[in-house]
Amino acid sequence: MSFTDEEIEAARKLFAGPVAFLKSAPKLEHLPAPVAPEVAFAGRSNVGKSSLLNALTNRNGLARTSNTPGRTQELNFFDVGQPLAFRLVDMPGYGFAKAPKDMVRQWRYLVNDFLRGRDVLKRCLVLIDSRHGIKEVDREILGMLDKAAVSYRIVLTKADKIKATDLAAVTRATEEEARKRPAAHPDIIATSSEGGMGIAELRAAVLEAVNA
Repeated sequence: MSFTDEEIEAARKLFAGPVAFLKSAPKLEHLPAPVAPEVAFAGRSNVGKSSLLNALTNRNGLARTSNTPGRTQELNFFDVGQPLAFRLVDMPGYGFAKAPKDMVRQWRYLVNDFLRGRDVLKRCLVLIDSRHGIKEVDREILGMLDKAAVSYRIVLTKADKIKATDLAAVTRATEEEARKRPAAHPDIIATSSEGGMGIAELRAAVLEAVNA
């Protein structure tokens, strides 16, 4: 899928404007008031979510990157635009093997309840490491989104780390799987936080979801 030059430019302008951290919500009662459309980012630990958010917003330290998997255990909200146009939601990473079971359970409750009960949530972007493709732990979150009837799009990360032929193959396989899922957007975006690949398209995809 390709976006028009106008769509790319509108998204670039919006993300070039004010973007600010709003708050962290460790529990549902701490969620901000649902006053603007929201687009959430999900992905297993170390998929490159923080780096992608920083690249998307063209800011180095907006989302904190961590070498410790499973460190983010809260929903982090970011305001985009002035006046407020929409919010980005950085969801806690999943699939961390070393986390205690009760922490994993808390994560599941928080994320599941957020997905099911957040009326302003327009879309979830599920990040998949292009070097590994969709794993079983990813299918769990995809199933959760399907069940909650939350529209989502799969975004491949670290696309610069593999050969072009391998990237094409993993993109095809991911698209095939996405087509079989009821809540999935059929088109995949391959990105690289370091090289900037796919970032302009991802911005346009966020704006498209907000306006849907």
